[in-house]
Amino acid sequence: MALRLAGIGVVGIWGHRKGLGLHEVLATRWDSVFYLNIAEHGYASPMVPACGLGGPTCKLAFFPFYPGLIRATSAVTGLPASWAAWAAALAASFLAAWGIFAVAEKLYDARVALFAVALYAVVPHALVQSMAYTEPVFTALAAWALYAVLCQAWLTAGALALLAGATRPSGLAVIAAVTLSAAWQLLPAGGRRTPQLLPARGRRAPRRPTARLYGAIALAPLGWVAFVVWVGHRMGSWDGYFIEQRQWGSTFDGGVFTAQRLRDLFTLPSLTLDYVVAAATVVTAVILLAALVLRRPPLAVWVYAAALVLIAVGGAGFFHAKARFLLPAFPLLFPLAAALARACRTTVWWTLTGAALVSAFYSGYLTMVWTHSP
Repeated sequence: MALRLAGIGVVGIWGHRKGLGLHEVLATRWDSVFYLNIAEHGYASPMVPACGLGGPTCKLAFFPFYPGLIRATSAVTGLPASWAAWAAALAASFLAAWGIFAVAEKLYDARVALFAVALYAVVPHALVQSMAYTEPVFTALAAWALYAVLCQAWLTAGALALLAGATRPSGLAVIAAVTLSAAWQLLPAGGRRTPQLLPARGRRAPRRPTARLYGAIALAPLGWVAFVVWVGHRMGSWDGYFIEQRQWGSTFDGGVFTAQRLRDLFTLPSLTLDYVVAAATVVTAVILLAALVLRRPPLAVWVYAAALVLIAVGGAGFFHAKARFLLPAFPLLFPLAAALARACRTTVWWTLTGAALVSAFYSGYLTMVWTHSP
């Protein structure tokens, strides 16, 4: 909590000097405008003011779960849409931190879990955890979906993957983690990794929850598929959603665009701070993914992390936002958290304090200096 408040505090002070309130900065600008418009007016009404990218159907690029959550929160609490959006995102950020702790504790121990949450609070784009954006909601759903898989609560995992798929395009990462894990359990060798106790005489051996595994596989992709099909119907083409993404300038080229932007880091004479941080985050994410895989985590954990890295690195367009796209990839922090758990107290103090300060001032830069969406 204290680590995250440092970033919010810097933004609040910086914004006050510019005559901007914290709510205005964190809940009413950039992508938040689209979510608020959808929550209040739906997808059918025109975007006012009209967006420069995406054309007249620009709102169809935004998945429906978070706008629906905003509308529900506003109806229950009586808050204006922007305050409801901010409240829902802040509540989700706490659930996300709790979910990250639960997954890390399940895999390691409470000390590593605590450091995983601390690192998550000070990553470069940590401020987005406190904004009216989809990342807090998506991370919460993803973390608890992974925890459900680790606990073999398959229907819960499938339902959470359904909601994650209705929240962001990268919900595909949660869907892949849940469906592949369930499918692996259905294979004849799927349950042989952990030795099973022999049943007592007169008892039958426990059966795998086959129906629940199939249920998770069926549930997980429904949210993502339903929205993509609906957008296709609205646009009169089966690939309507992908047409809309291209209009926004977002496609998938397997990493060519990202490689070109990384090359620019060494060839362009002047670059913005956000550009440098995005490049460093992408490279670090690939290295941390390799470190995570070498630790041989459960299938769901590394599939989720790998899918998010693949989506972020392989996507073309919005290079400045790639660090934000990688924000939900919290399993990448587990190797660092395990290292901090073994480190001496002085190392831990200096590492977390330094990271918190850098993250806090970078949060100020993203909201007060940088002119695009974080």
